[in-house]
Amino acid sequence: ALGLSVPRAEAQPVDTRLLEATESVVLAAVTTGDGQVDDVALAGLRGLSLALYQRSSVEPALPMAVNVETDELSIFPFLYWPVTADSPLPTAQANDRLNRYLRSGGMILFDTRDADQARLTGGMTSAGRRLQEIAAGLDIPPLEPLPEDHVLTRTFYLLADYPGRWQGGTVWVEAAPPDAQRAEGMPFRNLNDGVTPVVIGSNDWASAWAVDEQGVPLLQVGRGSTGERQREMALRFGVNLIMHVLSGNYKSDQVHVPALLERLGQ
Repeated sequence: ALGLSVPRAEAQPVDTRLLEATESVVLAAVTTGDGQVDDVALAGLRGLSLALYQRSSVEPALPMAVNVETDELSIFPFLYWPVTADSPLPTAQANDRLNRYLRSGGMILFDTRDADQARLTGGMTSAGRRLQEIAAGLDIPPLEPLPEDHVLTRTFYLLADYPGRWQGGTVWVEAAPPDAQRAEGMPFRNLNDGVTPVVIGSNDWASAWAVDEQGVPLLQVGRGSTGERQREMALRFGVNLIMHVLSGNYKSDQVHVPALLERLGQ
């Protein structure tokens, strides 16, 4: 018996990138297989992370690229998913992982980046059709255009528009239930602490957020001061997104403060 070989437990390799991501807030970009698109997405999250660091109490680490087929997603509060006409379709296993992510409080921003093209053609684009195919395997709730009184429009900045490199594209969020009480600023659901798990748009936000390692914007947005104002509004929308997913329905709960104080006799 002593001469029998005993199998040894082999240590599983540890992805040091993901281990580091557990120690701080890290924004992640879903890889598409298109090197240029993936580079811009990562640079965009670098710019958004810098804006959060400079303007809020959130101090993100450097963003990461993730593969939905192999990487653990639960450690990331936010995924930016640029959709191209050739984006790979997730496998059944990846869909299961993504659905768990959505149910556990994560947010995915799907960006077809084609608002300019859709405006010219007046119809569905190839990226839009690909997004429909990707979404078919996901438990995405009914959606509606982002209402003016949605908590996402006020989590940090007060916003009435949500441009990226392009503007004018519709931004979609989870729809309110038919019997929802539309009190000003109220979230439309209780699951995930009032956070919409999915945001869908076409304004190419990453291109507007993108900066190099010195913090210099990489891509032109509009023209002159008007374009820089558009870039600023794109950053504000990004900041609102992250503050929304990190703080849940905190801002919408503020509408109850007067009634609570009255009840307490304050």
